[in-house]
Amino acid sequence: MNEQLQTRIAALPLSDTAFSLAEAGVKVRAADADGRVAVSIGAGFPLQGLEADLRERIAAVLAAEGKTLATLELTTRITSHAVQPNLSPLENVRNLIAVGSGKGGVGKSTTAVNLALALAADGARVGVLDADIYGPSVPTMLGLSGKPDSPDGKTIEPMRAHGIAAMSIGLLVEQDTPMIWRGPMATSALTQLLNETRWGELDYLIVDLPPGTGDIQLTLAQKIPVAGAVIVTTPQDVATLDARKALKMFEKVQVPVLGLVENMAVHVCSNCGHAEHVFGEGGGARMAAQYEVPLLGSLPLELAIREQGDAGVPVVVAAPDSAAARAYRAAARNLAVRLALRPRVAPSISASLLG
Repeated sequence: MNEQLQTRIAALPLSDTAFSLAEAGVKVRAADADGRVAVSIGAGFPLQGLEADLRERIAAVLAAEGKTLATLELTTRITSHAVQPNLSPLENVRNLIAVGSGKGGVGKSTTAVNLALALAADGARVGVLDADIYGPSVPTMLGLSGKPDSPDGKTIEPMRAHGIAAMSIGLLVEQDTPMIWRGPMATSALTQLLNETRWGELDYLIVDLPPGTGDIQLTLAQKIPVAGAVIVTTPQDVATLDARKALKMFEKVQVPVLGLVENMAVHVCSNCGHAEHVFGEGGGARMAAQYEVPLLGSLPLELAIREQGDAGVPVVVAAPDSAAARAYRAAARNLAVRLALRPRVAPSISASLLG
C-alpha cells in the first residue's frame, strides 16, 4: 500500500513546471499508520516555496483513499552539476548559471536579478555576479550603495540585499566613472570579481553577462566553470536572431543551455486591462522549438517591473503575489529542475581509498 501511495503522490504535477514530481527526480516516501500517512519528499532543487501547494495536493490524494496527511517533510539537497570539460566547479559555489542575451535592451539584468530572488525565496542560497563591466546595473536594481569590505586587503565581502549576496564593478568605482577598458582588462576584472569575492556557501551563483558574444562571454564560457546558461530574448525577430548567436556560442564551448526566457511577452494595460503583444507573439516558443531547448517562461511587460527595479526592490520582493512575480518564480523553478536533472559532478576519491 505504501508503494501505491508513493506512486500516486509522485505522479502529482510540480507547480509552475511541466514536470510531475517523479519526472523532476523527486524522491517520495510514504508511511501509513492506521490511515495517518507520514510523507517525506527529497529533491535536488529548492522546495520551500512549494510547501503549501504540495501539502494541499498530497492531502487531496490521501483523502481520496480515506486517509489523512499526518506529517510532510521536505528535504533539499542541491549538488554541483557537470561543467565544461577540463574545468571543475568552484569550491563553495555549487552551480554557476550564466544569464546572457544576444543584444541589449531585452531586460536581461532585470531577469537575472528576479530569477536569483525567486530561487532564494524558494529556499536556496543565492548570489549574483554583475559581469557587465561597462554598464553595471545590479547595484541599482538591488538598492545597493557604498563600498564592500575587504577584511584582509585581498578578498572582498559581497554585499547583501533581499537575502542574496551580490558583487559588481559598480560597487567598486564611482557611479559616473566610465570603464574605458580593452577586452583583456575587462575579462581580468571579471575573473577577479568571481575568484576574490568571499561568496560563502552558495547553491547558485547567477552571473549577469553583458549583451552580445564578446571577450567577457568567451572568457566565462572557456575558463570559468558554468553549470548552465539561460538566454533572455524578447518575442520580435530581431531579438531572437541575436539570441540565436548567444545560444550557439554556449553550445560551441560546451556549456549546456538550460532554456530560454521570453521577456516582454505581453503588455497588460494598467488602466483598462487590455492585453497586447507589443513586440510580437511566440518568438521565444518558435526559437525554443527550432533549437530544441526548453522555454523556461514568458514574462510580462509591466511598468511596475521597471519602477520597482529602479527603486532597488525588484518585483519578486516588492509584489510577491503579483502576476509578474509568479511568472519569475515559475521560470526560476523550471530552471532549477532542468539543472537538477543534469549530470552531477562525480565525487572525488581520495588516494588512500585507491590504495
